[in-house]
Amino acid sequence: MPATLTYPGVYIVELQNPMHNITGVATSITAFVGYTATGIDNRAQAIYSFSDFARLFGGLAIDSELSYAVLQFFLNGGTTGYVIRVPHHNATPASVEVTGASAIDLTFTALSSGVWANGQITIDIDYDGIDFSLPGVDPSTFNVTITNLSGNVVETFPQVSLNGTRQNYVANVINDFDTGSQLVKMSEAADPTNPLRKNTPEVSGVLGKRIQRNSGELLFFDKTKTTPQLIDKNYTLTLQVPKPKNSLPDIKDVNVLLKDAPIPVSSAAIASQVQSALANAVALNWNGATLRFIATKSNADDVLRAVASIPTLPDAQVVFSGTAAAPLGLDVTPTNVAHYALGTGNAIEGQKTSVAGTDPGNQLPFSADLVGDPASFKGIYALEKVDLFNLLVIPDATRALAGSPATPDPNVSGADVFPPAIAYCQQRRAFLLVDPPPDATTVTAALDWKTSMAITPPENGACFFPRLRLPDPVNNYQLRTFAPSGVVAGLFARIDGSRGVWKAPAGTEASLTGVQAFSYHNQLTDTENGVLNPIGVNCFRNFPLYGPVLWGSRTLAGADAEASQWKYVPVRRLALFLEESLYRGTKWAVFEPNDEPLWASLRLSIGSFMNGLFRKGAFQGQSPNAAYFVKCDNETTTQNDIDSGVVNVLVGFAPLIPAEFVVIQIQQMAGQVQT
Repeated sequence: MPATLTYPGVYIVELQNPMHNITGVATSITAFVGYTATGIDNRAQAIYSFSDFARLFGGLAIDSELSYAVLQFFLNGGTTGYVIRVPHHNATPASVEVTGASAIDLTFTALSSGVWANGQITIDIDYDGIDFSLPGVDPSTFNVTITNLSGNVVETFPQVSLNGTRQNYVANVINDFDTGSQLVKMSEAADPTNPLRKNTPEVSGVLGKRIQRNSGELLFFDKTKTTPQLIDKNYTLTLQVPKPKNSLPDIKDVNVLLKDAPIPVSSAAIASQVQSALANAVALNWNGATLRFIATKSNADDVLRAVASIPTLPDAQVVFSGTAAAPLGLDVTPTNVAHYALGTGNAIEGQKTSVAGTDPGNQLPFSADLVGDPASFKGIYALEKVDLFNLLVIPDATRALAGSPATPDPNVSGADVFPPAIAYCQQRRAFLLVDPPPDATTVTAALDWKTSMAITPPENGACFFPRLRLPDPVNNYQLRTFAPSGVVAGLFARIDGSRGVWKAPAGTEASLTGVQAFSYHNQLTDTENGVLNPIGVNCFRNFPLYGPVLWGSRTLAGADAEASQWKYVPVRRLALFLEESLYRGTKWAVFEPNDEPLWASLRLSIGSFMNGLFRKGAFQGQSPNAAYFVKCDNETTTQNDIDSGVVNVLVGFAPLIPAEFVVIQIQQMAGQVQT
């Protein structure tokens, strides 16, 4: 009713719809936990294609089981995943400490542990585009550029400050979880909150001095003259790399400014002309190297900077000499390293220390590394930072020794990894895909493995046999044996998308893309399949016309002897889907008055959601009443519940049980007497 009725007539009042729409959650977001070549340690990062994985984690690596699982996931129909990189056992990250006047010590440490970052991540500091004469410009302002040479990734953080009282304090900017660096983190030894700190770190990449305008010094341009002047002779440059010791040849006598050519009218024009002249010479003589000349202003002076990038020598110094050195203001004596480089072990000029990252023993993650620690969000518990995932894949848990695909790696054990993993899946309403151990290469071994398995709660996972053989792109497409979980996760995603989570991800349409053979070299017979299926082992089969397929859809609780209500994968995953969807879709009810209007609204909202699924074929029954029910009233919620602030909703559904056994009865008809 309107607040005030003041005149005779008709009043229109809009009422709130008591029904709140509930949207079903995704069902096949897959989390991968294990070793990758590169990438941020123990941080879940979303990927939507294998290109994303290659960009963030380095792509396929021969010792990374996870990298192949991700590739197989996308090849078989997967669309969305998260990857948690677990580094080598006891690996440490590379770092570099940049120093300046008055104890300015900035330490940059790689977010990814291991030797891969040594010499591959560089830090550049400059003052390009910063006019300190302007009011309000902090005197400790500078620019930071962070480069991953191996991945060709460049991050820029312009105009950051050493003043810890400012919003653009360098550590806060670089360490920001969302918008900061994805390559390094930064720490500072000095007190960042001291507002009197004005000293800044030494500039990297600077081998040139300012273009001075002192009388008597030859200049290539003069703003006081109104008519263009001609250059009086050819000017050349010679480039050398004297430190560190290397085999790079000198680049001699490159013409950068020609006699009688027009005088460049700005420092930017000089930079462009010199860079163009040197580009070809550098590219031809120094493999993979680049050289940039940058013209800018600093403290009201024109500045010409030469920045060399030599991937094979990240801490190289480039020295200029020749007839153009003095007129261009290029110093013939190096004053700094070309880059501050992580992990080189060198302490040169402003680079105080550079500590190499390590991979002690080059050991892949142990069981404890994969499981991780919930307090520090490592291992599987890095998923605490992820809003939703549905499937969990840990191919390293059943890793084989390199070069021996049937020998388990003694440093990992599924018996140590899978129990905490499935317990975590139960907390997150997710489903664990359990790989067989490498030595389970026979039906008898698979039988022993399943019967000795102690993974609870078993309804939140499924296991598969045997391991799969696929071409290895890293090894000239030779067949290699892999854990099947990546393929299975992609298959689950494909069936979910085409048929729904209530359809068993098995059968003739559950084809396995890329699979060429199985680790069990004999073709599984119906009899052998009949030994493993009743104990809840889902088998891969190869049929004429259909090829390799997944021929089973039972959970770890799917043994006939257990008689579990969660015997089948689609029934359990449908229940998890309903639980997660209703959990998220009914949060609006929190703190609402706990009485019949709320109960009616809950019945209406949940009933509408369930009816939509019924119409899609998710439940048994010819009518909604036979397929599901929603009960929320004074029978489910007693006065004691109301007094305790509790509202109870009872939701029931009739699941679609997969037709695991199709029985065809044939009856012979007696001869018919024709009338």
